[in-house]
Amino acid sequence: MLYIIIGIGLLFITMAFLVTENNSKYLLSGYNAMSEAERKMVDIKSYLPYFKKFHLFLGVSFIAIGLLLHYAIGESASGIFIGVYPILTYIYFIRESNKYWKGSSNKWNKIGLYVLAATLILMMGLLALGFKESPVIISANNIQFKGSYGETLSASDIASVTLVDHLPLITSKTNGFALGSIRKGYFKTKEGEKVKLIVNSESKAYLLFTKKNGDKIYFSPKEKPSVEIFNEIRNILPKEIEK
Repeated sequence: MLYIIIGIGLLFITMAFLVTENNSKYLLSGYNAMSEAERKMVDIKSYLPYFKKFHLFLGVSFIAIGLLLHYAIGESASGIFIGVYPILTYIYFIRESNKYWKGSSNKWNKIGLYVLAATLILMMGLLALGFKESPVIISANNIQFKGSYGETLSASDIASVTLVDHLPLITSKTNGFALGSIRKGYFKTKEGEKVKLIVNSESKAYLLFTKKNGDKIYFSPKEKPSVEIFNEIRNILPKEIEK
């Protein structure tokens, strides 16, 4: 996470020096799609100093605030910051830059605002869904994982349910959500095995569900201790699944 924060921050700083008046019609988003008549409606000489000042501020503040959140609160806070802060600042940037874009050229700013607003809403929705606890429901016939990447395991499909004290070493995410201690979806281990994680929080013990076909699901609750859910499974489901 630290490398991501620093890397993105340096990228913003680089952008401050990358765009010049000579290359703006090639590199500056929106401006490069305009006709010559539309470009004449843009006060590019005044806009570029504003563009440079903004991206310098964005890059420096991104690194400073991101590192502060990472060390003071944790990886989850810095992860949210990485996704949300640039969108919010660019919404402000585009609104303030309207004074440099006149007439029909202003339509590109409006399009940019709509796209950023939609992206922010989508981002907040995905974060809310990812942080929402995915509970497990246990019945006499099956175990149901609710929420994103949930599924239902019938008792006949389960080879074993065990408690383990750690997750396997994860090297990559193939399809899922991962932020801080929360991991939901499909991941690949160091040994190349594909496993499903429904990890609502960091835990001292994780439930490992192994299917008869060899697939594995690692689960940790948020509200209850893992051992409490394990005992509930042992009381409700046949003991032969606890091999």
